[in-house]
Amino acid sequence: MQILETLLIGFLATSIALPEEGPASPSGTELRELIVSHTDEKGILQLYRMKEDGSDRQQLSRSKRGCRMPACSPDGKKLIYVQQVDNSLSLWISGLDGKNARSLIDEGMNLLPSWLPDSRHIVWMKARPGKDPSRESQIHLMNTETGESRRLFSDPEQLKFSNAMPVVSPKGDQIAFVSNRSGEMRIWVSALDGSKARLVSPPKVDFHKVIEAPIEQKVPAWSPDGRWIAHWEGVEMVHMSKFTGVPNPQRDRLISETFHVWVVGSDGKNRRKIGPGDDPTWSPDGFVTRAFPDPKRGGPKIMIETKLGQKELPIVPGRRSWGRFTWLPDRSEKSESVQDNADQADPAVDLKAK
Repeated sequence: MQILETLLIGFLATSIALPEEGPASPSGTELRELIVSHTDEKGILQLYRMKEDGSDRQQLSRSKRGCRMPACSPDGKKLIYVQQVDNSLSLWISGLDGKNARSLIDEGMNLLPSWLPDSRHIVWMKARPGKDPSRESQIHLMNTETGESRRLFSDPEQLKFSNAMPVVSPKGDQIAFVSNRSGEMRIWVSALDGSKARLVSPPKVDFHKVIEAPIEQKVPAWSPDGRWIAHWEGVEMVHMSKFTGVPNPQRDRLISETFHVWVVGSDGKNRRKIGPGDDPTWSPDGFVTRAFPDPKRGGPKIMIETKLGQKELPIVPGRRSWGRFTWLPDRSEKSESVQDNADQADPAVDLKAK
């Protein structure tokens, strides 16, 4: 499980010093809330609700094996996450307070769940064990109220390739995901059924000549307005010494230097580099976050773009590892109106087997 956690949780770093004063909200208003997966005093990943400056921290889970990859529903009422149970990575759902938790699916390797706009359906990647599970995955769809589920894509041509790390657009009409159908892992966008699939962020080069390894892309994330997609790009960690078994510190350093977060328009235009890091998210008001290890401080550092520049989000305590985080949705009047429209919209998903 250590390899899987290192690959998919991001940087399971060890410590991060909290500043004396937390950052103000990028919008200059009241601090927003998040739900963060980080280790407790026993080294087990638990879920915590907190403000974006790390204050008002409340523990939500008491897992024996660890909870990670949380995702808050668009209506702000439910939480879905991955919990290790025996040798499986199971999907669980609960209220935002962590109460009334129940299992949705118990068997297999289930990773990176995310919600559709109706706050009822979810998509996630079901993977086969391996060094890089994203290369042996397919996307699944579930109604969390009935438990009905199926594989999302049905076209045999699509299923010849791996399809992983799904995120549905805010309107619910498109899905961004990672696939190797063009060779290396790239960011694709399609209709919800997988039709009309297209590459949206092809890199300038496909291969790093010095490292002698391919450039890959993973972890797409939609902006709240659906106009942009953030994602990770770089040489995958499986080429590092800890996975190859051949010590090569210089090569490891070069690989880590390729890790960057990029943003591209959902139409494939206006691609730009945000900065070093991995695991991008979008704040409710449309600012990108990224995470990366800070050798000087010995742990994960999470940065957010703001109108005044970049600031740190001190949401992981000192000497703790982490397993991603999720923002609580904006419940402003404008956001409520958007959510009402999403609730009324038919997500056009058919859960009958195909």
